Amino acid sequence: MDVSRRHLIGITAAGAGALAIPPPAAATQPISALGRDATQFGVRPGSPDDQTKVLQRAIDEAARTQAPLALPPGVYRTGPLRLPNGAQLVGVRGATRLVFTGGASMFTSEGAGSIGLNALVLDGGNIPLPTRRGLVHCVSGRDIRIGDCEITASGGNGIWLENIAGDVSGNILTKIAVTAITSFDAQGLTVTRNTIRDTNDNGIEILRTSIGDDGTLVADNRIEDIKAGPGGSGQYGSAINAFRAGNVIVRGNRIKNCDYSAVRGNSASNIQITGNSITDMREVALYSEFAFEGAVIANNTVDGAALGVSVCNFNEGGRLAVVQGNIIRNLLAKRPIGTAPDDDGGIGIYVEADTSVSGNVIENAPSFGIVAGWGKYLRDVAITGNVIRNAFVGIGISVTPGAGTALINNNMISETPRGAVVGLDHARPVTPDLSTEGAPRFAQAAVGMNAVRKLP
Repeated sequence: MDVSRRHLIGITAAGAGALAIPPPAAATQPISALGRDATQFGVRPGSPDDQTKVLQRAIDEAARTQAPLALPPGVYRTGPLRLPNGAQLVGVRGATRLVFTGGASMFTSEGAGSIGLNALVLDGGNIPLPTRRGLVHCVSGRDIRIGDCEITASGGNGIWLENIAGDVSGNILTKIAVTAITSFDAQGLTVTRNTIRDTNDNGIEILRTSIGDDGTLVADNRIEDIKAGPGGSGQYGSAINAFRAGNVIVRGNRIKNCDYSAVRGNSASNIQITGNSITDMREVALYSEFAFEGAVIANNTVDGAALGVSVCNFNEGGRLAVVQGNIIRNLLAKRPIGTAPDDDGGIGIYVEADTSVSGNVIENAPSFGIVAGWGKYLRDVAITGNVIRNAFVGIGISVTPGAGTALINNNMISETPRGAVVGLDHARPVTPDLSTEGAPRFAQAAVGMNAVRKLP
């Protein structure tokens, strides 16, 4: 049979069209396809009764058989529930709602691993929890995974973790009476892609009982409206707080409207704070303070804060940092009352010891673009390649007796009425502009070639 090329192409196209006909739509998966159906154990969605006992029996039996427990859409009233080893609860996102009726926590695990909570709404009902408790409370476990859940109206912390390795991702935490996510002594933790709004203490706390390696990754979270409810001078009101926790990475977070800081590293060595977008802070936006060695604060944007970046407390051993490539602008002249002598603010970047400050852009700083040193606490600071616009003083450097050396070179400084480079006695300017010809020289201030544009 003589088959022409055109005829062959026609046959092939017809066959392909037949193959492309979509199959009938698959039926919606039953809830049992997600795991053991909780209703098989007597759990009743929408029941007005407290279902703590039947829920606990269902959790235990599903964990015993190493199967997820699937909770159909509906409201479940419950008191405290214990999560044994291997417990995994799965709901329908936004539709499976557990309402707390009281107790220390809604979910508790101790010494258990391979635990999962997924696609659940956990409503704490604003019932007060004991101190240092979360609506979800996990102690000493591995492979703890909390994902795609909504946690709201907790009367304590949202999630409390101690000695935990695992992943907390994709959750929404709102109206939390204390802190949304608290971790003590993590063993390998990731906190990513969560949305946190309206907490009374802090957004995320990465803490250790003593200084040591932690390594928690805090990335790509959205954190807004964080209050300093208990008051204090910076312990509360921050989006992300790392305390005594070494090697923590804080990356790519969107942070807005906090009473104090966006990221606060206290005695947290080798912290990396990179690529965060920050607006509307009332105190220091990015902080590395007290007994730390090593901090990288790079490629962040800060629009609205009392201070943009502070790397301080050389008197406590705080040293060794890179502050690079940040955009910092629209700074406030004052901090919250009680946080610093005279509640001073309006500073773009403040550093003290063994630090490189380069490639930053600072605009609209009521006090100083950059400050190096506090009294005698200054050592080996290089300030190079920065752009500073519209600051009262461009760069201030401590020239008090005993202070170390700062190199100031190749910066672009404009619209600084008090001077481009000025010597300081603590916060007080005490010299004329050191960048001008014939200005006095100080051993502490190695002032090189800077491009200075005066006000018209």
